Amino acid sequence: MPITVKRAEDHIEVVTVDFPPVNALPVQGWFDLATAIRRAGEDPDVHVVVLRAEGRGFNAGVDIKEIQRDSGYAALVGANRGCHAAFGAVYDCAVPVVTAVHGFCLGGGIGLVGNSDVVIASADATFGVPEVERGALGAATHLARLVPQHLMRTLYFTARTITAAELHTYGSVYQVVPREELDEAALEVARDIAAKDTRVIRAAKEALNGIDTQHVHRSYRFEQGFTFELNLLGASDEAREAFLRDKEKGDD
Repeated sequence: MPITVKRAEDHIEVVTVDFPPVNALPVQGWFDLATAIRRAGEDPDVHVVVLRAEGRGFNAGVDIKEIQRDSGYAALVGANRGCHAAFGAVYDCAVPVVTAVHGFCLGGGIGLVGNSDVVIASADATFGVPEVERGALGAATHLARLVPQHLMRTLYFTARTITAAELHTYGSVYQVVPREELDEAALEVARDIAAKDTRVIRAAKEALNGIDTQHVHRSYRFEQGFTFELNLLGASDEAREAFLRDKEKGDD
């Protein structure tokens, strides 16, 4: 199972993504992740959720091979809807979500991190949105929650990555720790939150979302609309095929 849920300690639910080799989730994986996070928030005994991953990196976005295997657009639509559901589940989770990031955090990973309440990262973590090289658009909404506007545009247009240490200077990554200390660092913050009156924390989460200046659901769906245009024009399919060819060469 790519998504597992475990009660790590009193009032702390840990949701783990484990889909080798790079945690590029298929359509169902995104929906399963959304369900796991939503259910955790609905449980009155859960005060905080920790989102983490196993493997080489936190998340590499959607499963491009799944999309390319589909002769139509069902997989693409599913991936878009699945990502929207998962990102929204993190943002709308009734309790705070502490996300622990290691290795690479790309594309869909940025959507998860950008909607999290607290981000803890290992020193080897890097963050980026390579969508322009995959013939798609999306997650600029969430990248804009991590860095200033002009830097977001530069990272988006160039598909470059930024380190956890750099994000820490902007305050979007709360803490950078050695990789072997990542899980404990995330749990330490989670314990602090879990110890508070969950009635107050749940109200605070709703209040903070209510005063948010960015409507994350609507802006992300707006971005996704351009992905469909690019697919109809054939640009996306060409970009994905080129990416997979380059990947196969690299694996040889």
